[in-house]
Amino acid sequence: MPSDAFPENLRYTAEHEWIDDASPATVGITANAAEALGDIVYLELPEVGAALTAGEVFGEIESTKSVSELYAPVTGTVVEINQEAVDAPETVGSDPYGAGWLVKVDVSEVGAVLTAEEYRAQVGG
Repeated sequence: MPSDAFPENLRYTAEHEWIDDASPATVGITANAAEALGDIVYLELPEVGAALTAGEVFGEIESTKSVSELYAPVTGTVVEINQEAVDAPETVGSDPYGAGWLVKVDVSEVGAVLTAEEYRAQVGG
């Protein structure tokens, strides 16, 4: 997997989500997860105002291969969802660190996250 599959400015979860350090923080799935899923056909995200709890399920992503749960890397409140990704879920697969982001969260607590190096080691990159 190319080194740009693990942007150094992000933090990662063992469940293959990423989060940035912005405020509000942006959450998405990793390129590794997008590649494993294949053609993404459906995305279920929480509503704006929903409370997320670090380590808990906050949505679902479906591909032609499988359905996977999305796990929150942080505790906080959803302030925005990526409606464009909901309307065109293939965007998540084609640009997971850009246009394919999932939600923006007003973070109250960061959960168990990994550095790019730690995540790369976990997935064998």
